[in-house]
Amino acid sequence: MEEEETVSVHVVVQGKVQGVGFRIFTEQEANQRGLHGWVRNHPDGTVEVEAEGPRPEVEAFIKILREGPKFSHVSQIIVDWKDANRHTHGFTIQRS
Repeated sequence: MEEEETVSVHVVVQGKVQGVGFRIFTEQEANQRGLHGWVRNHPDGTVEVEAEGPRPEVEAFIKILREGPKFSHVSQIIVDWKDANRHTHGFTIQRS
């Protein structure tokens, strides 16, 4: 069986994404997909995410970030694909 490609992505989520459980939602979704990385709020009201894992799981994760949790409203996401570094383990919520 062929090993799946491991990819890394940096995402900035814009819209009504703070104060609506977006970081917890992101952490839960990442953990369900076995991704590694982190999520944190920024003072400008955006949420920043770094995630790494198998390409199909990362792509599904990006899709769910576009939807966000129930009370959020995602207006735009900026996705920057990067080379996987394989140095991150687990997925955490970082303090701003």
